[in-house]
Amino acid sequence: MPKNDNMLAILWMLNSGTKITAKQISEKLEINIRTVYRYIDALCASGVPIISDAGHHGGYSLLNTFITAPLLFDIEEKKALLQAAVFAKESGYPLNEALEHATSKLKRYSNQEQESILSRHLAGFDVISRKGDPSIQPVLMELEQAVANDFSVEIDYRASHKEQSENRVIDPYGMVYWNNKWYTIAFCHLRNEIRSFRAERILQIQRTQNKFKRSETFSAREFFMHNLLPDVVDKDGLIQLIITGRPEALDDLCLHWFMGHHLKERTSNQAIFLLEENSLHTYVPYFLLSYGKSIQVIEPPSLKDKLVAVVSELMEYYQL
Repeated sequence: MPKNDNMLAILWMLNSGTKITAKQISEKLEINIRTVYRYIDALCASGVPIISDAGHHGGYSLLNTFITAPLLFDIEEKKALLQAAVFAKESGYPLNEALEHATSKLKRYSNQEQESILSRHLAGFDVISRKGDPSIQPVLMELEQAVANDFSVEIDYRASHKEQSENRVIDPYGMVYWNNKWYTIAFCHLRNEIRSFRAERILQIQRTQNKFKRSETFSAREFFMHNLLPDVVDKDGLIQLIITGRPEALDDLCLHWFMGHHLKERTSNQAIFLLEENSLHTYVPYFLLSYGKSIQVIEPPSLKDKLVAVVSELMEYYQL
């Protein structure tokens, strides 16, 4: 029997609630008693709470609480899970209470050496994210249940361009966390199409008795990103944007979610982008102004003119 199978078999024997000796284990598994001792040591090192009693009536047993303990996580797995939990908490993860219970179990059922290692790795590991409104948590929890169990929800939703909220029934296909905000991708019964909804704009949410069926191939992530950064159909109509500047400024510019998508070429002091004319003259100028003198637009001249016009408008506005 493979090593892992033998170790799992030992766990089930120990979990029976009665003491068992190394000799009894070796006889049942038909392995050398020295091998049993090695497996017991390995299980202890992985955090399994094995009690060893010496004497005539001695043997091995488990703590009574072992049934609730996480099984067979090595130190790297525990570290990864605990550090990932830090990210989840900062994002406003909807099942935060359950996450707290899970991480506390990982710490509780670690041996002393593991606790020391985990403490060192977690002490200097922090994630800073914009804190959202705590009132969004019930909305996220309800959406998570709706996505998992395929039931429609009724919501009061206030769009960004409207002062009053609208009542809608939606089928939540998935949830997406992007740019410090939570979204649900859902089929909207009012518009009869799939749309993205900002969770913080859902003022009220209530589950319905209606069930829905989503396509097995549907990806909320792909839908969201395609709407955020749609594929360019007419590539011949794209305009080349050439920017020079300090390397660190160009690095930041090329990593931007929008500009990076349109990056064509990057050198040590220059970046070349291909963009549609509408985007180039509407969104891009306001974004580039935040870089000040650290970058310079080389081409096209029309964008340089647009930048001058935007700055002139701002000067006129603040001089009033």
